[in-house]
Amino acid sequence: MDPAIAVATPDGRTSSAPPGAPGGEDVFTAVRQRYWQAPSAADPLPDPVRIRASGSLLADLLAAEYRVPEGDAGGSVRLGAEDRAVARLRAGMRAGRTPTPEEGVLGCAGSPLRRAAVAALWAGIAECHGAARAAAALRAGLLHEQKPEARALLLDLAAAHEPAVPALLPVREVIRDAHSEDRGLRHAAWRALAAHLPAVAAALRGVRATDVYERLLLEALTPLPGAPLAAERAAPGAVVVQSMLMGGLDTPGQGLSGGLGVLLGSLGDALVRTEQVAAVVTVVGACRPELVADPVLIRRRGPGHWVVRLPVDSDRPLGPETMGLHREALAWWAVRLLGSLGRSVDVVHVRYADDGSLALAESARRLGASLVFTATPDPHRQITERHGIPGADPDALRLDLHRVFLADCLVDRADRVVALAGRGGGTNELLRHFPQLPSGPAGPLAVPEGIGPYDPAGNEKARRRSLLRRVGVRSAPLAAGDRTLLLSVGRLHPVKQQDLLVRAWLESGSHEDSRLVLIGGSPGAGDPVEQRMRDRIEESLASCPGARSRILLLPAWSNDEVRCLERALADPATGVRARYVCPSAKEEFGLAVLEAMESGLAVAAPARGGTPTYLVDGVNGLLLDTSTSRSLGAGLRRLLALDEPAARAIGGRARKLVRDAYSVERMARTLGDDYRALAADRRGRPAGGARPR
Repeated sequence: MDPAIAVATPDGRTSSAPPGAPGGEDVFTAVRQRYWQAPSAADPLPDPVRIRASGSLLADLLAAEYRVPEGDAGGSVRLGAEDRAVARLRAGMRAGRTPTPEEGVLGCAGSPLRRAAVAALWAGIAECHGAARAAAALRAGLLHEQKPEARALLLDLAAAHEPAVPALLPVREVIRDAHSEDRGLRHAAWRALAAHLPAVAAALRGVRATDVYERLLLEALTPLPGAPLAAERAAPGAVVVQSMLMGGLDTPGQGLSGGLGVLLGSLGDALVRTEQVAAVVTVVGACRPELVADPVLIRRRGPGHWVVRLPVDSDRPLGPETMGLHREALAWWAVRLLGSLGRSVDVVHVRYADDGSLALAESARRLGASLVFTATPDPHRQITERHGIPGADPDALRLDLHRVFLADCLVDRADRVVALAGRGGGTNELLRHFPQLPSGPAGPLAVPEGIGPYDPAGNEKARRRSLLRRVGVRSAPLAAGDRTLLLSVGRLHPVKQQDLLVRAWLESGSHEDSRLVLIGGSPGAGDPVEQRMRDRIEESLASCPGARSRILLLPAWSNDEVRCLERALADPATGVRARYVCPSAKEEFGLAVLEAMESGLAVAAPARGGTPTYLVDGVNGLLLDTSTSRSLGAGLRRLLALDEPAARAIGGRARKLVRDAYSVERMARTLGDDYRALAADRRGRPAGGARPR
């Protein structure tokens, strides 16, 4: 067997199993751990970890980023100039070697990933080498570079730089770019003019907006009127920003909108009920169609809880593949809008390793706010398995390594790193994937996530009956051939694996004695990812036409409706035999799983990811192997085999655990204490104790 990558273990043995196979090494994790265990982070990666390339791009890229910080990538001939240049920038960051301003400016003309690395490092470049040298390099680049995307980045770096743009470049050059036919360059010039020219109106004479985004951008170039937070009660406490740039805050299950929107909505409301937090601002993205439907950028969600919408120059909502195209614009919008609130921001909390989070981190730096980053081992834990095999998608690999780099940048910048509490409330899994973090009391703050309380409606009984009818339950008990209803709720996405669930349901024969209800996806056609998932489900059903009458695929419901339905299904008085199944490849935490557990349903969820930190197999739920349709089908048979007394006992233990340990109020108290301490440090006054590290 010829492995894609071989790793020498500490006792000198070399693994010969392919990555992801039983007994195989997690090469990516081993490389990162050995890198930070080196006597000096600046030293090349020492033995006993050795990387051998055997047809694997992953091996070469790991060698370039972690083994050979300077020079070529271990003698590989497969890496092109751009891969090597990107690897040098990333390796330099990890080793504490800041590129020169001249290197940074040259990188602005490189690939998107190289430009992203330059943008991430530029603040450190200017600080390390001095404002004068950085300014001279920017000026030289702006005077000679003609590629629109490179000029746009140079202008954005200049807009965030001191001294001001006029000292870097003649104003007429910026005005010329402000009238460019290239949309990205034109907008970058507008942002630069707004930051540094008092007479912005005169400079932009003759410029006309072509759509809603440009109209909002032109309006934002001058000081924004009003101060929304000044109208709030003058309460002590921190002003906290939390971000969610992908998906909608109030549309869970549609597109990229998942449990994070539900979490941030309830968490923001809970935080302002504590004494530690005066106001919460939830930052979301809004693409052009969303801005046409609603051009308001700042609005009050509830007492002390505000929503700020960052305009996105795109016809579609942001996704992980497109976020980098809007990084600098997002940072500018965040500074502009958050700076207009009337109260200074104390803490910015970001939760994803993506370009949007780095944009918010940059806005925190410019606003003088503390940065909190919730780090998760995603995509770290899957890189060897996904990419250490022949035929792996090289673009997907590069994107995943880019996200790892962004996570390392965010860890490096953060004043506080937060971890989702693992088994026993610890952070061991996170430290395995982020070995640069300290362990013990000085390490990340472990915060178990939580769900908000369910608030029954006044007409709860009638509402339950209506929701049961929507999922096809018109009488109870169900017909003999449909003895159990299986419910699964989540956005239609490959990681949620509803297509695999349908295949497993059919192949295991579970369709013969159960009905399957899937709730998720946008109304209508939805986005292309959702449509592909629907197509795959249809392909599976085509092989078993008799199962069509026993499956129901419904568009996403509101969180309140889902939780009401789950209670109706769990209530013995309803007379329905129901179970909840989450077929995801992995869940970082699984808020939808927690909500189903809190309702009292017997729940089955993936053994991979965060769910095993609270779901104990056979005690308060079932853990599933969701890696194949066969293993998932076996899990479904086990779930369906639970008799009602056993299911009620499992559901009761699950309900008690969630209500005792996983409330959003408890989460808010833990985070609120940390936010207040960070805010006190920022303001230079004591907070009743030492700042947590």
